[in-house]
Amino acid sequence: MMSEPTKVNLLGMSLPKMQAYFVSIDEKPFRAVQLMKWIHRRGVTDFDAMTDIGKGLREKLRATAEIRLPEIVEEYLASDGCYKWIVQVASGSKVETVYIPEAGRATLCISSQAGCTLDCSFCATGKQGFNSNLTTAEIIGQLWWANHRLNGFAEPRAGVGKANRAVSNIVMMGMGEPLLNFDNVMDALSLMMEDNAYGLSKRRVTISTAGVVPAIDRLKDYTDASLAVSLHAPNDALRNEIVPINKKYPIRELLRSVKDYMSSLPDKRVPVIEYTLIAGVNDHRQHARELAALLEDFPCKINLIPFNPFAQSDYRRPSNSSVNNFREILQKAGYTVTVRTTRGDDIGAACGQLVGNVADQTRRSARYRDAAEAAGKGLNVQNII
Repeated sequence: MMSEPTKVNLLGMSLPKMQAYFVSIDEKPFRAVQLMKWIHRRGVTDFDAMTDIGKGLREKLRATAEIRLPEIVEEYLASDGCYKWIVQVASGSKVETVYIPEAGRATLCISSQAGCTLDCSFCATGKQGFNSNLTTAEIIGQLWWANHRLNGFAEPRAGVGKANRAVSNIVMMGMGEPLLNFDNVMDALSLMMEDNAYGLSKRRVTISTAGVVPAIDRLKDYTDASLAVSLHAPNDALRNEIVPINKKYPIRELLRSVKDYMSSLPDKRVPVIEYTLIAGVNDHRQHARELAALLEDFPCKINLIPFNPFAQSDYRRPSNSSVNNFREILQKAGYTVTVRTTRGDDIGAACGQLVGNVADQTRRSARYRDAAEAAGKGLNVQNII
């Protein structure tokens, strides 16, 4: 018995790829803009509802293509208004997406991998091991669903030029290291910033990386999105323990790479240095002074993130006085410093707490579970679902 030919999923196609698709089916490239607006600006996934496309082309599209979204399997609403969605992806794993509303902005934290290979010590995602990279459709599908759930595809109101948009900012800070899924993430970013799709500003789309230097070196040829660097330590010895990829790409090499990328941008943006403060590990006054010296010739903003506890970690959240002392030292050294407010922690959606449900191919999750049981802790590493 012959199987039906696989249909092309248009959801994750960047504009050039969608134009190429239409050419391949003997249609004009401008059809790509029409489709893109229906999918990403109006939230329409049914070809028959696309009223400015002729019947013949709609039939051709049904025969060769589809608009296939990842599946939302759970939704959680935090007491502070944050949402967390559990997204089922093709590999069988579940990943997490977090929506964070604030005054004047609404940020969506998007996942790029099911699990993570890097195993940073402060992050729950890495303890789950790794299963797969997400496809471009699975990445951009998280943004599509957020707009769908929060009425972000509503038609423009009278006197208002643009349709409502539930999401104003994107941070690629969910599960996974975005730059280890480079091609799919780049295509997703292009859709986020495409005027015919979501039309987000390059200043409002941020890639967060733990420091994959070869990929940072490639960025300028693919995107002009903003950049955040998960530093978390002021020296290589400590960072080797907290962020293991530092053993391969040490701090000096990482900062060089980031500086090169930022200098390639046409405007005067600076990167954000992310620094998770962990009680008794990297939150001492001396660490702050060392960080100030390290970044002396590196224009940046610094975002301090008090550690958010999770079951597989013995780390502790720093005291408010430790956070304030750390911030004051950096501010006195001339840096712009913010402290990230903990959001969504009552639904496990705070920074560093995302776990999903990963069909681990690395055996890492089993090793952590066995170690916990051997220590008599009996920790459960499964998701709450």
